[in-house]
Amino acid sequence: MLRKKDKHDPSNRIIVFAGKSGMARLFSFSIPQAPNNRIVVILKFEYINEETMNDKIRILQNEVLSANWYTLRKITYEYQKPDGSLEKQSREAYDRGNGATILLYNKEAGTVILTRQFRMPTFLNGNETGMLIEACAGLLDKDNPEDCIRRETEEETGYKVSEVRKVFEAYMSPGSVTEILYFFVAAYTKAMKVNEGGGIEHEQENIEVLELPFTKALEMITTGEIKDAKTIMLLQYAQIQSLV
Repeated sequence: MLRKKDKHDPSNRIIVFAGKSGMARLFSFSIPQAPNNRIVVILKFEYINEETMNDKIRILQNEVLSANWYTLRKITYEYQKPDGSLEKQSREAYDRGNGATILLYNKEAGTVILTRQFRMPTFLNGNETGMLIEACAGLLDKDNPEDCIRRETEEETGYKVSEVRKVFEAYMSPGSVTEILYFFVAAYTKAMKVNEGGGIEHEQENIEVLELPFTKALEMITTGEIKDAKTIMLLQYAQIQSLV
């Protein structure tokens, strides 16, 4: 599919889109005038997806700033304001993929399973020990959310749960991180314990498994002992839904 050059664009530019549904390649051909009747073609490749092309937003540049662990990009774009005028903006976006998290609960015992591990970013921002109490979680990698959370539950907590239930999904830091987190809950019993958990050794996770009274976990939100957003969301969901 060809798109005619923008009448507001002073360059002689043609944009061609090709690719699978939901994904495309942007080929930008610039053909400036050249001496001796030569033709000079400047070709620029950029990655875009369907979310980058709509009536109000136009991606102008997608620059990779870092790809050491995950991908940090600087996006320059035109944004159409409510009055119809266009404004050029730049934002940085960190892409680490999507993830899943789960709260294990035992209604009869009145307990939940959480984890504790060292988190460097919290250490850099006021957490003296760097240790954080969290619900089990992990990145999807190439799995779907349900398969991911089953795997992470067994690796981190040692419990092989029979059923998991997705309750909602959320952007966790939409001002700077692309991640969508999928939230699950699952009932557990002692009989589901298949190993000690603790995470994968080569990933250097060193996870401590905690079994806490549900009422105690809720109190720990108030005292500041639990400061992790996904964990607070799941505990409050469990309280609202009377899971425990």
